[in-house]
Amino acid sequence: MSRKTRKLKNKLLVPFEWIGIGLGLCIIPWLPRAALFALCDALSCVLLAFDRRGKRRALENLRIVRGRHRDVAAVLAYDPDLAPYDPTPTERRILRRSYRNMCRTVGYAFWTCVRARARCAATGVMSERGRRFLAENRPAVTVSGHIGCWEILSQLAFLEGHPMMSVAKDIGTGGMTALLMRARRSIGQEIVPAEGAFKPLMQGLRDGKSLGLLVDQSVSPKRGGVWVRFLGIPMAVSAAPAFFAAKGKATIVVAWSRPLRGGRYRCEVVDTIPAAEARDIWATTQRCAWDLERIVRRHPSCWVLNYNFFSNRPLPEDLATLSAREAATP
Repeated sequence: MSRKTRKLKNKLLVPFEWIGIGLGLCIIPWLPRAALFALCDALSCVLLAFDRRGKRRALENLRIVRGRHRDVAAVLAYDPDLAPYDPTPTERRILRRSYRNMCRTVGYAFWTCVRARARCAATGVMSERGRRFLAENRPAVTVSGHIGCWEILSQLAFLEGHPMMSVAKDIGTGGMTALLMRARRSIGQEIVPAEGAFKPLMQGLRDGKSLGLLVDQSVSPKRGGVWVRFLGIPMAVSAAPAFFAAKGKATIVVAWSRPLRGGRYRCEVVDTIPAAEARDIWATTQRCAWDLERIVRRHPSCWVLNYNFFSNRPLPEDLATLSAREAATP
């Protein structure tokens, strides 16, 4: 499918997206948690059935996670429009769970438009290590990825007494982005658009507010991305956590929300990085990527597998610089 055809298709889908948003706002906030997740699970099956490109991308990413695809050139040249879809029974099960997790997270964002604090407290729990970290580090730079219920992480930190600021990227149409930003603000945390986020985030950190950042998305080097190795593949990711930690003298914590039985989540700390160490921007960014990689390899079904994580293509000089930095790292 050409880019022009995809743009036309996306434009035609806008009315249906708004119908879905309207129905979601009318129905989801009033459901009990069990019914919410039952609805999300059913929708995830429909999405998986019709998301032709997405599920092929998800299968490719899953095979990268599990070590089946190690050829960097082949990964970077992957085209989901031309790829076969031939998952094994185990892969099919993981993909189904990944789509389910993604739909549950989006559904949770809509659900917490109403009684956000009570619903977050009933759905998530902060681990003891996470509670100690937040008590001892004010402000902090919290780092995670699109794994588990990423929407609940900043909410749980907010409930622990940390004023939080997070970044929202555009999702779908402008209307969809605005509605999700409104949902994310419902508990009291501050949300800033990704475009032009640097100044308000830096000022917020200086004012004692903690930052919540997701860093497993591809970010062009022209927009502050740094080439690191993720799942064995060169990937340009945001260096924002290291930069803000170094400038704001704040400790970094890498965490994620582990799904529990009954549709609940527990925020678990993976790693902490002192502000003094964050001055090495590349090494800190690579360390955060490795921390997230460990979670993804252990829990691939909790990750949003259908995202194009390797959309930016490194130039030969980018690869040379990355190799030199890796060689210089103890």
